Order: sequence, then C-alpha cells, then structure tokens
Amino acid sequence: MVKVKLEHTEAADVSIKVSDNVTIKEEETYDDKLLFVNAIAKPMAGKKLAKKCYKLVKKAMKHKTYLRNGLKDVQTRLRKGETGICIFAGDVTPVDIMCHLPAVCEEKGIPYAYTPSRADLGAAMGVKRGTVALLVRQNEDYKDLYDEVKEELANLNVPV
Repeated sequence: MVKVKLEHTEAADVSIKVSDNVTIKEEETYDDKLLFVNAIAKPMAGKKLAKKCYKLVKKAMKHKTYLRNGLKDVQTRLRKGETGICIFAGDVTPVDIMCHLPAVCEEKGIPYAYTPSRADLGAAMGVKRGTVALLVRQNEDYKDLYDEVKEELANLNVPV
C-alpha cells in the first residue's frame, strides 16, 4: 500500500510524499493559491492581470526608487503623497496589519489589486522572501505596460 501525503509549503509548491524517501514536487496553480486568500482580498487580479503585475514588478526592479516594497515603506510613501500602482498580497496573516491600506489607496485615487501569493510577489522582485505590499511608480522604460496595468486595475475597482 502506498501512502500519499499532501503538504503545503511557503515556497509556492506542493510536495506529494509518496513514501519515506520519495517526494515529488509540483508547482502550485493559480487556483490552488486562491484557497489561502483572506476575506478582504478584493478586487483580486485575474490570472492574466497577475502575470502582467509580476512582469511590471520585474521591470520596475531595474530602476532604483521606482518600486517600493514592504508594508512600512509603502505605508509611509502613500502618506507622503507618492503615486503609482499598489499591489497587495492576498494571503497575509494577520489581516489587521494591512487592512487599512486599500482605504488609503481609494482616498488618494491610487489603483490597487490583490494577487494570490506574497511569495510570488517576492519572486517577481527577484528575492526569496515574500512581500505584503508593493508600490510601483511610473517610468519611461516600462510606460506602456504600466499604463495597461493601471487601466485594468482602474476597471477592477469600479463598484458593480
């Protein structure tokens, strides 16, 4: 008899333990990541929009000061009046640490969306550690992608 044990890890992969010394790793899908999302994570970026957001983050990483990451840095930059696009992770616990940020974004007219995984946000930045919040500022090098993502985020936040 073969025992199969499913384990969820932080590294955005699923390990399937077949026996004591055999483990098969599979990539976690977008739908699997949605299972761990908080109740307040709305509007959630779709699969295609999330990929565009990750691509934008990768491009913004090449320019110093055009990408703000981390809860504290994003919070202070928003308070000081910096503008751009906010991307939040949907799987943050406890949710109390960042539940006020969407209201701040709405108040200042900054488009925002949630992505399913903070590990994916960190990976898009090129680091192993996940991040809770990102603020991407506009730059000429990625202006087309920035405008496209901003337009889609603005359409997401429209109440139905």
